[in-house]
Amino acid sequence: MATKFVFLILPDIHILDLAGPDQAIHEAIDFGADFEIIHCGLNEKVITTSGLPFGRIPHFSKIKLNEGDFVIIPGSAFSYLSSTNFYEQTKLFDWIRMNFQKGVKMCSICLGAFVLAESGLLDGLTCTTHFKKTKELQRIYPALNVVENCLFTDWNGIYTSAGIASGIDLTLHIIDTLKGSFFANKVARELVVYNRRSGNSSQESEMLKFRNHIHSGIHTVQDFIVEHLAQKTPLWQLAEMANMSERNFTRIFKRETGITVNAFITMLRKEKIKDYMKHPDLSKIEIANKVGLQSDKQMRRLLQTDLK
Repeated sequence: MATKFVFLILPDIHILDLAGPDQAIHEAIDFGADFEIIHCGLNEKVITTSGLPFGRIPHFSKIKLNEGDFVIIPGSAFSYLSSTNFYEQTKLFDWIRMNFQKGVKMCSICLGAFVLAESGLLDGLTCTTHFKKTKELQRIYPALNVVENCLFTDWNGIYTSAGIASGIDLTLHIIDTLKGSFFANKVARELVVYNRRSGNSSQESEMLKFRNHIHSGIHTVQDFIVEHLAQKTPLWQLAEMANMSERNFTRIFKRETGITVNAFITMLRKEKIKDYMKHPDLSKIEIANKVGLQSDKQMRRLLQTDLK
């Protein structure tokens, strides 16, 4: 069964809050993720803050969700989120709480945090929103712990993100948790978002380093190396994938990534070894073979390698 991503489109929505995460999920689907995008709202005519009108969309109450699905709430204009019309949407807040209790994950983009806060889901949690409204969010909802020094938060199925473009960072983080960092990196690259940012400055995967360039041939080779780490691929074959001579390939790889091909492979092997060592059912020789090495001795030597 496909994981549903339901975008709740409220009046006076900020279009980039919707478009960024929506496009990230769409790209993930194009790469083969078993996701489904659904849009819903209040059954009212919706016009974005930039004046773009939406066609009629289903009422939120018509949407049926399962455990593990996501509701994504893009931000709307603060004038709406502080209006009587907003506070009167008690059935919407009930729907949000009911679905969360069923195991549906809730995500806010930018000022969408005000919707989750009014639903009561953020009480006692650390959360964030656009830096211009963090103090306002804290003032209106004193039970929250509102922070402004992070791009997004992730607390047991409730996600909040900072302003606008950080919604893409949050969506990539969610894709990462569902499909893995390599898959999320492919989506990021398709969006031309090469420097993926973490929510709380946590350490990023080594697989995502040295990829903040736009050379498609080098990206193709990097993808191949990640997916075929267990096999030894000659340099001429890697160069051929990039449509270059060996000499030109080694030169351009170093220029675009900042490290040599061998250093890149060594870095990936070291990370995968550390991951595999967390699984007690794997022997050391099995781990070595999984990263293209022949012996435990080779593996120990590689772990001591200084990439500098």
